[in-house]
Amino acid sequence: MNLSIGCQLQLHCESATPLLALVHPHTSVVSDLATPERLDLDPDRTFEVLTDQSGNRWCRLLARAGTTNLRYAATIHCPDTTDPVLPAMGACPVEALPINSYRFLNASTYCDTAALMELAWSTFAGIPPGWTLVQAICDWVHERIRFDYNAIHPHKRASDTLAEGAGVCRDYAHLAISLCRCLNIPARYCTGYLGYTGIPPGEAPVDFSAWFEVFLADRWHVFDARHNFPRCGRVLIARGRDASDVPFLRTFGAHQLDGFTVITEAIPLGSPEEPAHEVEPHLTNAAAIGFSTTPSSVL
Repeated sequence: MNLSIGCQLQLHCESATPLLALVHPHTSVVSDLATPERLDLDPDRTFEVLTDQSGNRWCRLLARAGTTNLRYAATIHCPDTTDPVLPAMGACPVEALPINSYRFLNASTYCDTAALMELAWSTFAGIPPGWTLVQAICDWVHERIRFDYNAIHPHKRASDTLAEGAGVCRDYAHLAISLCRCLNIPARYCTGYLGYTGIPPGEAPVDFSAWFEVFLADRWHVFDARHNFPRCGRVLIARGRDASDVPFLRTFGAHQLDGFTVITEAIPLGSPEEPAHEVEPHLTNAAAIGFSTTPSSVL
C-alpha cells in the first residue's frame, strides 16, 4: 500500500529559539519513500536534517520570535501485511546478546524498572522466555491499562501508569518495556506514523503512535501493548530508550504549541501518489505530547 504521511506544527516563541523536530521517517525506511519529502517553514528559513547514531533523522532550525509553522509531507510504500507473529521464537541468552542491546536492559527516564522488578518476576517468572513471555506481558498491560487522553502528564513513569491504570500509547509501551527489561529481555521504544491504517477510524484525531521492539533469538521484533493485535502500515520515525530520547519536538527555550496535526492516510489503489494534503491544525496541550516548555539538553 501507499501511505500519505505528514504533520503540521504551529508554535509561538517569545525570542529566537533553537529546536529539533523529529518528523522524518527513520533511515531504515527512507528507501520506501514514493515521493520526495517536503518540509515547509513559515516564515521561511534554513534548516538541516541530521541523522544520529540510531538512524533517527532530526530537523534542526532556529525558530524566530513569534509564530512558526512547520509542515512535513511525503508518500511512502508500506507492506500490506500485518506485524509478524512468531510464537515459537525463543529468547536470546543474556550472555549471547549483541553488545549494543545491553543498554536496553537498563532503567531510563520513563522506564523505572526497580519499582516493577518484584512484580515482574512474581507475575511472569513461570512463563518460558521468548515470544510467549513478551506476548503475555502485552496481554497483561493491555488488560490493566485504560486508554485515556485525560490521563496524560509529561513526567509519567511506567510505575505511575500502572498505579493510575490509564494512559496513552506511549504509557502502554513504557510499562511493557519496563517489564521486559526486568526479565532480561532488551526492549526499546519506537515512535512513528500509524493512525487508523487497516482498522476502522475512531473518534480521536490521528496522532504520532508508540510501540516497542524486543530482541529475541537473533533480531528485533515489533510488539504493541496498546492495540495488542497485529497492525499494518507502521512507518517508523525513531527508536530510543523511551520517549525522552525521541520527542517529536525538542526546544531549547520557552515556547507554546498552538497547533498540532498528524496525517496518516492510505492512498486508494490507482490514485496519484500525492503528498499529504493541507488540513487545519487542531489545538493540543503541551503536556499531552510529552515535551517541556523549558530549555532542555540533547541526549
